[in-house]
Amino acid sequence: MDYLQGLNPEQRAAVEQTEGPVMIIAGAGSGKTRVITYRVAHLVRKGVDSFNILVLTFTNKAAREMRERITHVVGTEAKNIWMGTFHSVFAKILRVEADKIGYPSNFTIYDTDDSKSVLRAILKEMNLDDKLYNVNFVLNRISASKNNLISWQEYQKNEQIQADDFSSGRGQLGLIYQTYATRCFRAGAMDFDDLLYKTNELLKLHPDTLNKYQHKFKYLMVDEYQDTNFSQYLIVKKLAAVNENLCVVGDDAQSIYAFRGANIQNILNFEKDYPDLKVFKLEQNYRSTQNIVNVANSIISNNKDQLKKNVFSEKESGDKIKVMRAFSDNEEGKMVAETIMQDRSLKGRKWHDFAILYRTNAQSRSMEEALRKLSIPYKIYGGLSFYQRKEIKDLIAYFRLTFNPNDEEALKRVINYPKRGIGDTSVDKIIVSADQHGITPWEVIAEPGKYLEGKISGAVATFATMIQSFQVLAKSKSAYESALYIAQHSGLLKDLYEDKSVEGLNRYENIQELLNGIKEFSEREDIEEKGLDVFMQDVALLTNDDKDKDKDADTVSLMTIHSSKGLEFPQVYVVGLEENLFPSQMSLNSRSDLEEERRLFYVAVTRAETKLTISYATSRFKFGTLISCEPSRFLDEIDAKYLELDYSAKPASSGSSAFFDDDRKAWSSGKQADAFSKPKPATSAPVKTTSILAKAHVPSPDFKPSDTSNLQVGMEVEHERFGFGKVLSLEGNKPDIKATIFFKEIGQKQLLLKFAKLHIINNIN
Repeated sequence: MDYLQGLNPEQRAAVEQTEGPVMIIAGAGSGKTRVITYRVAHLVRKGVDSFNILVLTFTNKAAREMRERITHVVGTEAKNIWMGTFHSVFAKILRVEADKIGYPSNFTIYDTDDSKSVLRAILKEMNLDDKLYNVNFVLNRISASKNNLISWQEYQKNEQIQADDFSSGRGQLGLIYQTYATRCFRAGAMDFDDLLYKTNELLKLHPDTLNKYQHKFKYLMVDEYQDTNFSQYLIVKKLAAVNENLCVVGDDAQSIYAFRGANIQNILNFEKDYPDLKVFKLEQNYRSTQNIVNVANSIISNNKDQLKKNVFSEKESGDKIKVMRAFSDNEEGKMVAETIMQDRSLKGRKWHDFAILYRTNAQSRSMEEALRKLSIPYKIYGGLSFYQRKEIKDLIAYFRLTFNPNDEEALKRVINYPKRGIGDTSVDKIIVSADQHGITPWEVIAEPGKYLEGKISGAVATFATMIQSFQVLAKSKSAYESALYIAQHSGLLKDLYEDKSVEGLNRYENIQELLNGIKEFSEREDIEEKGLDVFMQDVALLTNDDKDKDKDADTVSLMTIHSSKGLEFPQVYVVGLEENLFPSQMSLNSRSDLEEERRLFYVAVTRAETKLTISYATSRFKFGTLISCEPSRFLDEIDAKYLELDYSAKPASSGSSAFFDDDRKAWSSGKQADAFSKPKPATSAPVKTTSILAKAHVPSPDFKPSDTSNLQVGMEVEHERFGFGKVLSLEGNKPDIKATIFFKEIGQKQLLLKFAKLHIINNIN
């Protein structure tokens, strides 16, 4: 059992405890993935049939990584393990059992855009105000209901829900939910929430099916258990009820998805469901330096709802956590960009070693502008996914229609693209006819002579024949051969090729990239079925974490903290640590919401491996107005001895310090300038609570960066933030000369001259 040798004692104990209910509390950077994969491999090595093991994850990426690692230990047996996201595993089960709940096995999976399109059509038909019934609000309301296993019938009968809806002026939400569910069922489609909702329905209404899977999955493991919602919790509990060989892995300190329905109580109360539970705590952090781990611990210790653990690191202490303060959000971006540029040059970093994390997407603007000015390459994650681009969705709609012609959303998307004489009026006639005869729009299209009149009948007949030819071809050809044929014979490829604009060329290249991906899929040796329908199932179940993450690109990463979960970077900047921004203003109404914000800060801090920088601004533009900003309460929760402000006096040797009091006073009085006044002469009396931020240097009125090409040792200089200093030494060759300068207020610093912006005061005396 050589694979167990590299585990620490607690990791090994967790791996070897294979029987009964187990909970593994895995602190940030504690080797969680290794423990999960080795535990599964250990089961197989012990003789457990790999077909009887179920491993549930939250991203396909995590499942792929685990399967690859397990393969290294147990070989091809790893292919037989049921492993994947909740949605992909239960979609697989639903395709086998779909007829039991009235669905075709080739049901379509609607993404968010499809769901919104259905809802917009419903709102239009019901003549409802789309501002009052905002489509995002309506979809979230339906999603929350499904995640709590509330059917549209129960929704309409629930007095409290109905009272809430009517008091908000949205009394038709129950009817919208009913119409949406009916419309999806008629189209043979499930949305993402349905994949879990319908699985619960299947297991509840069909005890024989539940019994089948309870005995099939003798061993269950769930990753990121703190992120499960009520629907997921119930499925897991039902499947594990017979054998109770259930192992859940997670970290309550990283539960940050309440807005998606995740319920932290699932992990906090796990022991109540399984009194004979065995708990293992993985507390050694292998990712971050001691100082970063200590800061994370000091932050999360302020939460009341938590499973106590003592995370530690045996790495070097590392740099103290730097806190930067800026006059404005634009200056904050400038400071971050400049320090990235300097650290890359001085420390030999790559651009992809740096990440900038923020609470809201809107904060990326000032960061982007600053990075562009210094020609620093960057990429924003969480933007438009490759699979959300119009041309990609258009071709995939043809694929969807090929396998499920009742897919109304796919039909409406491509029936007249490229243009073939079937405009909106014609589509309306098709839908009206389908409603009148109680059939689907495709049944009307398949026999247009029976249901439609005039010119429209011929155009629709040609379209139907084309789709039917796609269906015949797809049954016998590979995914790539089918996809290429559909792209060509639908007219889509030709339409894009003829658009010679820059945008048109990009769209054509995107289609080629999709076809390349399908060809790669068709040539994979690790899967037996290589039809286009199988590829489509994979695409439909991609999560945000699986899309557009090019790890090889040498760019600075910009993303929200939510998007950063599961990632790690050598150097991390957490920006915008201000009240009402982080913590968010929306989180200040309850302790549970505030504690979730604190967990989010904990996640941000623990993404850093060697260096962490935190920044905030004392003013920020919001809705076109410059507002004053107060430093975040989270900054006060960090033990002062782990912090460093590189332009001020050092903090007290231990204990928390009110570093940010002066900024708060300035914020409350509306006088930011006071917080930036020059420090007063030191007195003999000890000062325990004076903000060290109050000692920031204010540049001289005539400050202007000088030409430093002839800078010499002994010259006196001024830096716009570090103040006045003297050049001690120069090293290196142009253009990468480094200057070591002793500054009166902060001590010795080493700066790269091409970025330093120094004002030379006088020559050598």
